[in-house]
This record gives sequence, structure tokens and C-alpha cells, in this order.
Amino acid sequence: MATIALLASACQLKIGKNKKPITKPEITIKGGRLTPEALWAMGRINSVHPDEHSKKIAYTISYFSVEENRSTSWIRICQLDTNGKLELVDQFVGHSPAWHKGMLCYINKENKLVMRHGVKCGYAKEDVIRGFDKDIEGFLFSPDSNKVILIAQVKTVSSTEDKHPDLPLASGRIVDDLMYKHWDEWTETAPHPFLCDLEVAYGRIKTTNCIDLLEGTPYESPMKPFGGVEQLAWSPDSKQIAYTCRKKNGLEYAVSTNSDIYLYDIETGTHTNLTEGNGGYDTNPSYSPNGEWIAWQSMARDGYESDENRLMIQNLKTGEKRFLTEGMETNVDSYYWKDNNHLVFNAVWHATTMLYEVNIDKSKDNVTCLTNGQYDYVPGGNIGDVYYCLRHSMIEANEIYCFTHSSQTDQQDSTITQLTYENDNIYSQIEMGTIEPRWQTTSDNKQMLTWIIYPPHFDPTKKYPTLLYCEGGPQSPVSQFWSFRWNFMMMAANDYIIVAPNRRGLPGFGNEWNEQISGDYGGQCMKDYLTAIDEFVANEPYVDKERLGCVGASFGGFSVYWLAGHHNKRFKAFIAHDGIFNMEMQYLETEEKWFANWDMGGAYWDKDNKIAQNTFANSPHHFVDKWDTPILCIHGEKDYRILANQGMAAFDAAKMRGVDAQLLIFPDENHWVLKPQNGILWQRTFFAWLDKYLK
Repeated sequence: MATIALLASACQLKIGKNKKPITKPEITIKGGRLTPEALWAMGRINSVHPDEHSKKIAYTISYFSVEENRSTSWIRICQLDTNGKLELVDQFVGHSPAWHKGMLCYINKENKLVMRHGVKCGYAKEDVIRGFDKDIEGFLFSPDSNKVILIAQVKTVSSTEDKHPDLPLASGRIVDDLMYKHWDEWTETAPHPFLCDLEVAYGRIKTTNCIDLLEGTPYESPMKPFGGVEQLAWSPDSKQIAYTCRKKNGLEYAVSTNSDIYLYDIETGTHTNLTEGNGGYDTNPSYSPNGEWIAWQSMARDGYESDENRLMIQNLKTGEKRFLTEGMETNVDSYYWKDNNHLVFNAVWHATTMLYEVNIDKSKDNVTCLTNGQYDYVPGGNIGDVYYCLRHSMIEANEIYCFTHSSQTDQQDSTITQLTYENDNIYSQIEMGTIEPRWQTTSDNKQMLTWIIYPPHFDPTKKYPTLLYCEGGPQSPVSQFWSFRWNFMMMAANDYIIVAPNRRGLPGFGNEWNEQISGDYGGQCMKDYLTAIDEFVANEPYVDKERLGCVGASFGGFSVYWLAGHHNKRFKAFIAHDGIFNMEMQYLETEEKWFANWDMGGAYWDKDNKIAQNTFANSPHHFVDKWDTPILCIHGEKDYRILANQGMAAFDAAKMRGVDAQLLIFPDENHWVLKPQNGILWQRTFFAWLDKYLK
């Protein structure tokens, strides 16, 4: 009898209380404009999980307390009522929900795996799975319910105390190889998948016979820093596990993006490399429901992290392999199997991210776009012919939507329906700005899509200060994103017009457009920025050309530092967040050397490498002698992608040049700003600096 079938009678009381969970805050907004406090009062819907078995929908939402400087992640279970609206069935604190046999499983605040029952058992309706002594970061139940994969950290580096036990208070770290730091942490552990048996004893479920599939290795599965349980999959017959892994370490890891999909045979204990021979990232495997096919996302070239992310499938019996998205020339961001013949995925094209469906039985015209409009969509899943997804835009944070579609007709059958209205209490109190797409002709006679964002109550008879927004990545789209920091509606609420170009080096406009930026940081992409702002200023009388600002983060921060030495007095204020100031130091400081090698073209000491030499000749620090405009430098000291000394050096350079400058440094933030009070400090400092020079 399947283990999970026995759980209906396994009930227990909830235990382990700590701080009171944060619930939806009440907020009154004065003035009808979006504020930093309103942004942090918003509920953030992060994922949606429909379940065919129970006909219910689970979704995750986070609430923040600015006063307590923390957040709580909630899971809600809903069902559709007779009017097609979501009706709340249950909610509780936790994260990483997944359905199994109609039951909702998740990870609780103690990092334990929990199974939520469909009906209450006395005072309790959940069972905490026992027997595994590590903190759980992810899980996957086998289809036959007899086993589970648990993701947990394993120590991979000997500490100083291990090497010198008589020096327990020594804080020094002894480093012997690269990748000793990654994203925002010192590399000491790696996530490993543990394969465990499940059994029920005395009405309680527990794990036994746990095996580390990467025992004795320093490898990661899933891969840091952002990989999750989507990087592993069970075969439908529960006999095989597919997992993503880059089986490299140290220097070899630091210079390569070559990850592979491995198949682990449970009976024999053997590992087979499914994607051996492909040079780039292979990630996120998923079996078709009948087990005939396996799908995954694949990049072709080693070292190129922004290569086209293709959707691949392979027939596990015949070995036939197909590239399902050939000709689209854009990235598959995420996907799932709808049935044995169809996969649903999202991809950006012309600065909006749509949902698509691909029919694996068709040789031509196999991809159908399911959505439209000025939005970004994230796939969730299906219940029958109903598709559930998240949707956001520059004027609205994530909400849950659904629609129907017939695979037989390849036509959308009905309009999309909004199911959640999480932040209507805030939207009802404020006036949003408006967004306009514009196609502009670049200096090399190409067409570039630029978003123009206008303030609320825009009056074309007035003059407005205007900001050039520089995107990061460098190869991240300026799509219809909603950010809780770089929020265009917040900038518009402060009476700024924003010019946000999809300059060279962004996906969604073909591979040539996306790839042009590599090795040319100071070239065409910078010309595209100037085209965007110059054309807009020249053609619109409501733009005050004496009050132009330029802002950006990451590559956008680099762009700000570079433009500060090349703008010919166009701008009156700059803001750079986590930007590269000194390219030579960045080449050595960043942890992911594959990025530096590919995008910079190579090492700065390779004097015969013309691409690399051009890159380093265009480093912003070479042009500080031309800096003449006030600049705000922002950086996090836990940012190991671009170290904080880059921002400090830029600030020091400006002050030594006699240029007015300010430094906002966060000792406890990484490449992003994640803590509520730091987020509000960021917004206040950002707008105080702009207002000082542009108003």
C-alpha cells in the first residue's frame, strides 16, 4: 500500500512557535501617490500551484513589517466557487508548497517537511515528517509515494577550526581555490539531494534509509545561488531521478557554465549523463506524464550565461532529440508539461513576456502564443483546460489569473479572468502613471523599443524632469516588470518622466541584438542610451532638458559610471547602484569568472586580445577626469558579484575630483536590497538626491 495513502489517519498538533506571523498591514495613503511605505505594505504573490487531483489552488504570499524589519511567507489553499471566484479554504505559515495525491506539502518555519491533510483531525490537520535531521530546502515525492527526495546543505569545505582545533576563536579563513565566495555567502556547503524511503509507524510518517546522491563530492544539485527543486524530477514509474549538476569545483567551476542533466537509476545506483557533449547550461529536467519524453532547458555555449535558453526534449526509448523553440530567438524562462503532447512556457518578445504552448507532435508551426497585452506572465499549471498563471506589469504587482484554451483549435477560447485582488486596498488610494511604448531609430539605423512612463495627472503643457533608466543584467529585458525597489510608478509618483530603452544586449529582439553587447560595453549600447534620451528630449516640449537624470543598477550602474564621463553635460544628476567602476578589478573580484571572460572578452593582461583590451580601455575609472555632475553611489557589502569597493572607489573619485557625491552603503545587503527598513532608506535617499538637483 502506498505510504501516502496511510496518512489520512496520521494527525498531530502544531508545535514550535516563535515570533508572531506578520499579516496584511493596513495603510492609509495621503496625497494619492505611491510611497515607499505603500510598496512595503503590499502583499507579494510569489507563485501559484493548481492541482488537478483536488481541483484546488495553492499560492504563496509574503507580508512585510517595516517596524519589525522582517517578513512572513504564507501559503493559501483556495477553490473556485460557483461564480468562478477564489474561495479561501485554508492558510498557514510556510513556503515551497507542492501537491501530492491531492494533499498540500510544504516546508514550515522550522525547515521541516509537512503534509497538510484535506480534513481536520481534531485540532490538527498536518503531519511533520520525522527522521531527517537536516534543514530541508526542497522536496519531491515519488509518484508511487514510497520515496522522497530531500534537499539539504552538506559541508564541503574544512573550516579553520577543523584544521586548527586549538584555535576555536580564530576568524581567519584559509582559501586554496576559486569559488570561495558566491553571490552573498562564503562557500562552505553545497545543496545535495537525499533519496529517502518513507514509512508509517504508529500513525506517523518518517524517512528511513536516506542516501546522499552526491555523497563525498563538493558538487551542487540544485545549483547555487538560485536553483531550486525545479532542477530535479522523478520519472513517472518512480524508478529514475533526473537531476541538474555542474560536476566541477574551484577554478574549473568558476570559469564554466557547463552543467548537465544526469539520470540516476534507483535499482542499480548508476548515474548517466543525458546531455554529455553540450557545452553550456542544461537545467530543469521534467518527464512527460507517460514517461516517454524528458524535457529540459539548454544553452549551447560554455561560459556564456546569457546564451539562448532553448526548450529541448528527448525520447527516452529511441534517443530522438528535438529543439522545440527553434527560430524563436529568445529565452524559455520556465515551463511545464500540460499533457503528453503539450508543454507550456513563458518567453519575452518585444519587451513583454507571454505564455506559449508547444505541440511536440507538430513539425512546423508548433508554437502557439496563449496571451497578449502589455504584461508579463509566469506559468502556474492547468486544471483540465483552464490555465492558471501570474501576471504583472509596470502598474500592477503579481496577481493570479486564469483562462481557457483549446489545443485542438490553437485559438484562445475566452478572455482572461483575474482571481486575486491582493493590493486593491492600495491601488484604490493612489493614481498610477501611464506607460507608452515607442520605437526609436538607433545610430546604426536599427529599431529600438523604449518604454516611456508618465507621472499621474500628466499635463503636456508643463515641463517635467526626466530620468534615463539603465537596465542591469546586462542581458535582462526591460519588460513589463514590477519591482519593489526600481519601481517606475514610484518614480512617476514623484513627478518624473522615465525613459527606459531596450538597448543593445537585451533578450526579446533576436540573438544578434542580445549578443551585440558582449565585448562592447562602452560601444553601441551606450549609443542606444543616448539615442533614447536625445530623441525623446528633442521631440517632446514637456521635457525639461535642463533637468535630466540618469539612474541604474548592476550593468545599469556601470552604465551610469561610464556615462558620467561621456554625457557632454546632458545630465544634472546620476545614481549608480552596485555598478562596476574599475573593470580590471572587477575581472579579478567577481566570483563567476565565466561571466568576466565572456563579456569582457578575456583577461586584461592578455595584450594581444583586442576585444579584452577594448573592454578595459572603456572602464569608467579611466574617464573620471571628465566627471562634472553630482553622483550618488549605492552598494551592499555582501555583494560578491560586484564588490562594494567598486562603489566606494567611485564615490572617493568623485569627491577627490571636487564633484558633489554621496555614498549609501549597506553592510547587510547583497546585490539587492531585501530588508524593509533598508528598502525605505534606499527610496528616501534616491529621491532626495534627484530632487536636490532636478527640482
